[in-house]
Amino acid sequence: MTEPKKPKINSEAEKELQKAEAQLDAFNDQVKSLTQDRMNQAPKLELEPQTKIAQKDLEKVHQLYLKPSKSIPDKAKFKEDFRKEWEFAKEYVNFIAEHKECIGDTIEMWTKPYPGVPAEYWEIPSNKPLWAPRYVAEQLKRRFYHRMRTEDRAIGNDRNGQYYGQMVVDMTIPRLDAHPISSRKSIFMGASNFS
Repeated sequence: MTEPKKPKINSEAEKELQKAEAQLDAFNDQVKSLTQDRMNQAPKLELEPQTKIAQKDLEKVHQLYLKPSKSIPDKAKFKEDFRKEWEFAKEYVNFIAEHKECIGDTIEMWTKPYPGVPAEYWEIPSNKPLWAPRYVAEQLKRRFYHRMRTEDRAIGNDRNGQYYGQMVVDMTIPRLDAHPISSRKSIFMGASNFS
């Protein structure tokens, strides 16, 4: 297959075409340079919790104990090296799950924290106190996305002129979240509650 030939154009248009190609190449290089580590350094958007329950009302509120809706066993053998972590991860913790994108919607997700344990499908109600394994709450805390934008600043120049615009990560925005419920019977450990 032969490469298509460029149409013949005047020298001024040729310069503009080369300039546009150089800008496109610079933009592609910027996008490629955005590694996951650089994206994770972006500031996290702090949002107010959707549900606030007073400590005295917490005793009166019906709290749900969740179990997976579906479970698919794994044929792989569980590695005993991870037994201690698995025992900690499967402890039930008290939290409120929040759906930041569709407020109030039920959260549906699959979990499989370790090889050798079953894959589980969870239907998690939003904005209600509930009990579920720690690995479910931790997976909710890890659901976010990065908002990107371009900055209007000079990023380079050559014989065709100066180029503007640079792709940067603006903000890390949570999609789902889990907030621990502080009570006298709290079983959270560590500084960040879910790990």
